Amino acid sequence: MKGFTSRIVHSDRQAAIEHGSLQKPVHATVAYGYDDARELAAVFQGKQAGFTYGRQVNPTVEALQDKVTGMENGVATVCFGTGMAAIGTMLFALLRAGDHFVSSAYLFGNTNSLFNSFSAHGVEVSFADATDVAAVAAAIRPETKLIFVETIANPVTQVAALTEIGRLAADRGLVYVVDNTMTSPYLFQPKDVGASLVINSLTKYIGGHGNALGGAVTETGVYDWRGFDNIYDIYRKGDAAKWAVAQIKKKGLRDFGAALGPEAAHHIAVGAETLALRMERQCANARALAGYLADHKLVNAVYYPGLQSHPQHQRAAELFRHPGALFSFELDHGVDIWEFMNRLKVVIKSSNLGDNRTLAIPVAHTIYYEMGPERRASMGIDDSLIRISVGIEDTQDLLDDFAQAFAAVG
Repeated sequence: MKGFTSRIVHSDRQAAIEHGSLQKPVHATVAYGYDDARELAAVFQGKQAGFTYGRQVNPTVEALQDKVTGMENGVATVCFGTGMAAIGTMLFALLRAGDHFVSSAYLFGNTNSLFNSFSAHGVEVSFADATDVAAVAAAIRPETKLIFVETIANPVTQVAALTEIGRLAADRGLVYVVDNTMTSPYLFQPKDVGASLVINSLTKYIGGHGNALGGAVTETGVYDWRGFDNIYDIYRKGDAAKWAVAQIKKKGLRDFGAALGPEAAHHIAVGAETLALRMERQCANARALAGYLADHKLVNAVYYPGLQSHPQHQRAAELFRHPGALFSFELDHGVDIWEFMNRLKVVIKSSNLGDNRTLAIPVAHTIYYEMGPERRASMGIDDSLIRISVGIEDTQDLLDDFAQAFAAVG
């Protein structure tokens, strides 16, 4: 099966499933018993395949990991309880005190907060304009180990110079980590631009239904970990392409304990089956809404890579299958943001993104509030900015909802 959806839908059945089940069932257990104690020891020592303890391994979670690996055309995946856990434990496992990494300045608020916390513990970060590879190159130091970018920035939708940064990382021998959450593996595969590791918040588009938290780190097989001196000797065995994943799983997942539960893994795996179908509808809706808002007299600006006015429109067209299902817009400053948002009826006032339902949130007052006005201004976040995560509703219903809200406040 070569098709994206066919491979996802049938991935569980590539191995035997109990009782002929079409999907991997929920294995609600934390421990696994063996008839022979020597066999138990062999599994713990990595000499034999098997399951040890639920914090590290679970059959339901492993089925999801295989599914995500297939989506990203990678070699292995480790799943976590949340997307933030995936990012944090990846850095915790691979970096040490005195190391430095470069990050996009246009960064999800919680990720920005996490990176600053790492700085307080001896792993420094420099923030650079990821839309410009020269800015990223200028931030690299002798002690730099890693470059981290998001495909499309949340919420102002800057598109990173993904291909150029990939070449830069390869030239400098740096680990290249790409957060693919905003695009999903259906719209873009970071391996194609030389990503070493791919991050996905499974909570968002892959799960898609707003009913389970999860995150993942996928090894693409691109980076040669034999030259990365932070890999511990105990993990320098077998296929070098999987050394980092082994260390992330042991030093990150095992030691930090941010495990994904089997029930959540099952929800995400089932949701993933319709990823392509949902993304087609969501992206089409996003195009229609962004185009409508771009022409509205009560809107100052719309930030969506699908619009020709977007600074990285051409880059997005070359990189992504579609320009995504999330955009932000600034209301005219004469419009009360609270009155306008409260007039929306179909659109839900809520956080999260990637849901089947269209969600709206006042960015500066919520998810980016703790950053303060100066940092928000540097990221292009105006007080009137509203982020829209577009769902799968009928397009006309969404257009009508925005029209009635504008009519009420205009």
